[in-house]
Amino acid sequence: MSVYVLSPIGALGSVSGFLQVASLLGLLLLLLKAAQLYLHRQWLLKVFQQFPSPPSHWLYGHSREYLEDKDLPEALKRVSKFPCAYTHWLWGNKAHLVICDPDYMQMVLGRSDPKFTDVHKFLSPWIGYGLLLLDGQTWFQHRRMLTPAFHRDILKPYVGLTADSVKVMLDKWEQLVTQDPYLEIFGHVSLMTLDTIMKRAFSHQGSVQTDRTSHSYIQAIEDLNNLFAARFRNSFHQNDIIYRLDSEGRLSRRACQLAHQHTDQVIRLRKAHLQMEGKMENLRKKRHLDFLDILFFARTENGSSLSDADLHAEVDTFMFEGHDTTASGISWILSALASHPEHQQRCREEIQSLLGDGTSIAWDHLGQMPYTTMCIKEALRLYPPVPAIVREFSKPITFSDGRSLPAGMNFTTHTNLSIYKNTWELRHPYVFDPSRFAPGSAQHSHAFLPFSGGSRNCIGKQFAMNEMKVAVALTLLRFELAPDASRVPIPLRRIVLKSKNGIHLHLRKLP
Repeated sequence: MSVYVLSPIGALGSVSGFLQVASLLGLLLLLLKAAQLYLHRQWLLKVFQQFPSPPSHWLYGHSREYLEDKDLPEALKRVSKFPCAYTHWLWGNKAHLVICDPDYMQMVLGRSDPKFTDVHKFLSPWIGYGLLLLDGQTWFQHRRMLTPAFHRDILKPYVGLTADSVKVMLDKWEQLVTQDPYLEIFGHVSLMTLDTIMKRAFSHQGSVQTDRTSHSYIQAIEDLNNLFAARFRNSFHQNDIIYRLDSEGRLSRRACQLAHQHTDQVIRLRKAHLQMEGKMENLRKKRHLDFLDILFFARTENGSSLSDADLHAEVDTFMFEGHDTTASGISWILSALASHPEHQQRCREEIQSLLGDGTSIAWDHLGQMPYTTMCIKEALRLYPPVPAIVREFSKPITFSDGRSLPAGMNFTTHTNLSIYKNTWELRHPYVFDPSRFAPGSAQHSHAFLPFSGGSRNCIGKQFAMNEMKVAVALTLLRFELAPDASRVPIPLRRIVLKSKNGIHLHLRKLP
């Protein structure tokens, strides 16, 4: 019988040969992938050739602007050169169309294109597939089911609840300014708007402004805003596996858990309360149903109620959107009025003539402050709470000027109205000028989009505008606002418009 023994030299030769074959295969795969990326980039260059692009790097495109948080100021600079639209390269083989023209916006927002798929992927672990992220028939069903929650008869009683939350915040400010008249207001306003939505939409008893667990939720939302932006800018983090293994992915999961703990508790407490009362039909006897009540009673076309996943997604969505976007709006409005004392004083005089000392504010008052409303809209024009709208073309599109794009392309519409230089009757778009919104003034229907436009406009628009009016009115009755010259706010584009260095104001208590 013969015995074959593999010598060490033979074994080494076999291993070496295997490594050579593996290396060759790896190199071939790498070359194949490189060729694929190159061909895809050439195709994109051809697709977007009708929409010139600012100078960009062949590999990382305009991504440095994102990494350095310069994307918002750079976008504002480009409008004079690209007045309708331009191509923005995220990196070598990924690009989207940035739309700056209201005629373009009217066309694209009038369609039923789905949300940008990357936004779906990055936001869904946080807010689930609620009204913000849903598309198609499911979105339509949820929109129809939730619309009754924003009927004027539902919103009317909320004015008093909002005023109560604002007064708690203002009382706190009175104490703080005795020690230091300079105050960073965004954090305080965020707690106030969370307090308001907890009372208005979820019938919460008490004030979350003094609850430390609410501070944890606010911080979690802040972290998720920053982590979302960071992930969107990082080409490696587009891959779910890589992101989950990275430290930022772990931080994101932890922040999601904290946010969900807050909303889960809201749902759990309401269900326990209903079970204690007995049948859910008892709730129908309430004079006013809140947002959560309507979710419990909502029925799809086949008569079934919302699943637990759908219920949690809608609560997570509305909890975030209902407090963070409104907090951004109120903070930037107060900042704008602080920088323009003549408009601030005119608003104050209007409010004083209407409310006196401000001990009471009612629904009917909100429609009787025209100049204050003009100032609010002008601040929202310059500092829209949601700075961008993103979609994906589900079918080809041809614009009014003949330029076109195929299906599958992504686009972004800027909601910062400083961009639209030729859509306002008055020039100087970067100037705070409330007369743009004077009764009878002409403007394009899609030249003012702080609440988006088309069929997917913000369902809570009136909800938010009422809260802004109440907050601004009561604040101006109590304080004179001035800017902090040493800390001028720097707009920072996140899901919601923030300030890189906070929003610091000088507050003087009025006699």
